[in-house]
Amino acid sequence: MKNYLNFENDIKNLENEIEKLKDPYIKEGLSEVDTQKISSTQAELDEKLKDTYSNLDPWQTTMVARHEDRPKSKFFIDNLFEDFISLSGDRHYGEDKSVLTGFAKFKGNSVLVIGQEKGEDLNSRIERNFGMMRPEGYRKTIRLMNLANKFNIPIISFIDTPGAYPGVGAEERGQAEAIAKSIECCMELKVPTIAIIIGEGGSGGAIALASSNKVIMFENAIYSVISPEGCATILWRDPKKMLDAAKAMKLSAKDLLKLKIIDEIIPEPLGGAHRDRDTMLENVKTSITQNLDYFKDMSPEELTNERKNKFLKIGRNDGFISTSQDLSSLTVKKNKFENILKLRKVQMGIGISMLLLALFFFLV
Repeated sequence: MKNYLNFENDIKNLENEIEKLKDPYIKEGLSEVDTQKISSTQAELDEKLKDTYSNLDPWQTTMVARHEDRPKSKFFIDNLFEDFISLSGDRHYGEDKSVLTGFAKFKGNSVLVIGQEKGEDLNSRIERNFGMMRPEGYRKTIRLMNLANKFNIPIISFIDTPGAYPGVGAEERGQAEAIAKSIECCMELKVPTIAIIIGEGGSGGAIALASSNKVIMFENAIYSVISPEGCATILWRDPKKMLDAAKAMKLSAKDLLKLKIIDEIIPEPLGGAHRDRDTMLENVKTSITQNLDYFKDMSPEELTNERKNKFLKIGRNDGFISTSQDLSSLTVKKNKFENILKLRKVQMGIGISMLLLALFFFLV
């Protein structure tokens, strides 16, 4: 049974009509299938899908990103990689089932795969904690990222989480510290890292694994510091204003690419990734292949500097820093504004000195 979003009523009606037309037993006895009517209805459905999904507002995009039929990390791991070996435990506390991690082969080459997994049904979602990682999950990924770094193995992460788990137990075990350590580990790696946001990229739960050389998003995915409902609750004390919050947050792939927070958008089939999983697999496979080839000839130092520069450039397009050398060295060349301030300070110092000298001679 298909699941439909609240703005897909017309699409639902058209698809139901097509199913009825395809059923030869819809009337008493066997009837002929009206292929011409099916074709015209299918064309109408395609047009409706195109019209609807080309004009999604940010809140509708959020609903598509959260769609329960949307392909999850496990689907991509099972179908894109070979010889996947799942590894468990953080060697401190326990296992976190909200994240799948392990080594695998991609086109014959070894890679480390990390996937935040929400689950496919209610039981698996409860088991996976709806994709919300605990400290032990981040510590597990840190352990394996360091292992991949040691053996020069690229890292591919699939991001899909509403955020890190905010429970009391998680906070007691050092949730914030684990996320910070994960970000630090990602930034220090000397191997290529690719993060693909396939659904929700929520808050520190996402950035802990998305501090990568390439941050890629599905066309209808979202990436934000907080959920629209949470933002609306904080700003307006009204979670129903999630549309206003979603618009203000610029959480869609197009907005984030324009702001240069992400590097690439993977197109989705008409109607969302859940409508054609095979096409999504091919699109993701092509993107991973191209990006791994791009990093193939880079030295470890070049990989680290490119990753560092990528994040240091965010929000500085109109700032004082213009060259990557300034970013890599974490030094900023003095600009005219700073020189003017320095000159003013010198002039003020001279003026105060002259005043004190005059007072001294006057008093004497």
